[in-house]
Amino acid sequence: MTIVGGHHQSGSPILHGHGLRLRPWDASSEADLEVWFRGRTDPEFRRWNTPLKITTDLDSARDSLRAVVGKTAGGASAAYCVTDASTGAPLGHIGVDVTNPVMRCGRVGYWVLPEARGQRVATRALGIVARWALTEQGLGLHRLELGHPVGHDASCRVAERCGFRHEGTLRGATWEAERHDAYRDAHLHARLATDPDVDP
Repeated sequence: MTIVGGHHQSGSPILHGHGLRLRPWDASSEADLEVWFRGRTDPEFRRWNTPLKITTDLDSARDSLRAVVGKTAGGASAAYCVTDASTGAPLGHIGVDVTNPVMRCGRVGYWVLPEARGQRVATRALGIVARWALTEQGLGLHRLELGHPVGHDASCRVAERCGFRHEGTLRGATWEAERHDAYRDAHLHARLATDPDVDP
């Protein structure tokens, strides 16, 4: 069960559930910056994710974190630091971008810190965020998409556990690892607001 526990200064609500507390990132926090840097430079992240601007040092991490927080403040996205509800320890990131406001469509992405893997963190966080984003109390989306490079089986399992149906393969839809001049195929998953609710 997702519980909205009040609003942060960014405007995004703090979300609770499944032993997790999802709070907005704080671009002015050195602790948040360190977590963001570790997450974005982790070899497993870099294997499957190639941002437009690749994080290489603390300065580039700071720039990308500020950009994410800035988009959240504009209301077109929501980006969360996933933390343990009991200890407050950071576990990873999950974010939603509203990609087509007219069609009420968004896209979700996530990563988990190395020390938190194997604890179903991504599955639990996705369950919370999807339920929130697909309701009028949240982002009011009708459709929430999730894409990942073909071969990223762990992400495929997370999507399916959270009710994101596999809809097909998108040819050359994402970049190869750490390259902006080569492409690879991606799997597309999606969940609709009208789909049966799933408790992962």
